[in-house]
Amino acid sequence: MPGHVVVVGAGLAGLSAALHLQGSGRRVTVVEKAAVPGGRAGTVEVGGFVADNGPTVLTMPEYLDEAFGVVGERLSDWLTLDPVTPAYRARFADGSRISVHTDAAAMEDEVRTVCGAREAAGYLALRKWLGELYSVQREHFIGANFDSPFDLVRPELVRLAALGGFGRLESQLRRFLRDERLIRLFSFQALYAGVPPQQALAAYAVIAYMDTIAGVYYPRGGMHAVPEAMAAAAVKHGAEFRYDATVTRLEWRGARVVAVHVGEERIACDAVVLACELPDAYRLLGKSPSRVVPRRWSPSAVVLHAATDRTWDLGHHNILFGQAWRGTFDEIVHKGRLMSDPSLLVTHAQDGLHYVLAPTPNLRVGQVDWRRVGPRYRDELVRTLEARGLDGFGAAVRDEVLVTPADWGNAAGTPFGLAHTFAQTGPFRPRNVVRGAENVALAGAGTTPGVGVPPVLISGRLAAQRISALRLR
Repeated sequence: MPGHVVVVGAGLAGLSAALHLQGSGRRVTVVEKAAVPGGRAGTVEVGGFVADNGPTVLTMPEYLDEAFGVVGERLSDWLTLDPVTPAYRARFADGSRISVHTDAAAMEDEVRTVCGAREAAGYLALRKWLGELYSVQREHFIGANFDSPFDLVRPELVRLAALGGFGRLESQLRRFLRDERLIRLFSFQALYAGVPPQQALAAYAVIAYMDTIAGVYYPRGGMHAVPEAMAAAAVKHGAEFRYDATVTRLEWRGARVVAVHVGEERIACDAVVLACELPDAYRLLGKSPSRVVPRRWSPSAVVLHAATDRTWDLGHHNILFGQAWRGTFDEIVHKGRLMSDPSLLVTHAQDGLHYVLAPTPNLRVGQVDWRRVGPRYRDELVRTLEARGLDGFGAAVRDEVLVTPADWGNAAGTPFGLAHTFAQTGPFRPRNVVRGAENVALAGAGTTPGVGVPPVLISGRLAAQRISALRLR
């Protein structure tokens, strides 16, 4: 027998772990509490559309290709990925617009036209720096398992420090750019990592690299097509999936898990990957690593899914920046208040379907009664959209679904997981192995390397590597 591994959770991390385990010769059973795979990459029905209720684009598809490749499959045989061009369209409070192109020449021309020759030269220098940052971090920091902080002590650490990776993101960007609009365009991604751009480590500029240089893609059929394809490939190669199945407890023999219990059913196993929410994983383990510093969770978001009877001049991904900037991050991260002048992400997935995301405090920081405030905030968002160029948006809505922090069902009411503060980065982030659990690995946004589709796919690979290193029967 090659060893039987149970993966708890069929989100992108669990599916990545399942494929990588199959690639190493393990027999895999995936247990998922929902009726379908996907986890945070799920769907919501609105106005006859099936809309993504999680990530709305894919970056760094090579990590997805890697997961298919380990079982001898090709990504292109399972999914069609269409490039999103431009990657973003940005509108600013002064009425100006900038399209973000991943092609260097096209973006240089865009910056020169809107911001001037000096900023165009700065952009090219920034682009080179972002590429160097990613090159240094790809295998040795983002894609590596850590067993202690001493694992950081390697030649690449010196290179990362020399590049300014341990400085502050916004400060490093100002070495290249002066135009405040460009500063925002290349730093707002830090909020995905749960940290304001002014406080984020410059190392997290790699998110901007993924978004603005490596390329942005949209799978035909929506982002939910990704987990569906991954699950189908795993089934083709022998994986068993149990849906509508909630794990109630783990059965131990000493420091090893020997079975996973789903209600009255006992699933014997040789190892387990817990690819569920981090608090759920610790609850099942009956243990939690001690921390000197309390966990800090990322901000949350309100999302309005709207089916409309008209369209506007929008790209797939649009950022509508407000006038305010620094103070709005302080409002949601520290003060627990709604942004007084929010910057909004508007995704135009297909004609008549819009996804509007507004960053908000999470449930730990913000004491907001979302049942009462939610409908009013929805109206405020519509007014903001109309003031920023989407005239008549409210009257055009024929069906909608509003998601608030109270609806996400994740820890602290945030879909973005643990914030990427210094104390929650690299070897200081919750490890993907837990002391006293010899044959268990963790995967997902709460552990190594972190939040976002590419990091979550990597987390599945790293968890599989932990299990594959064990001597199973």
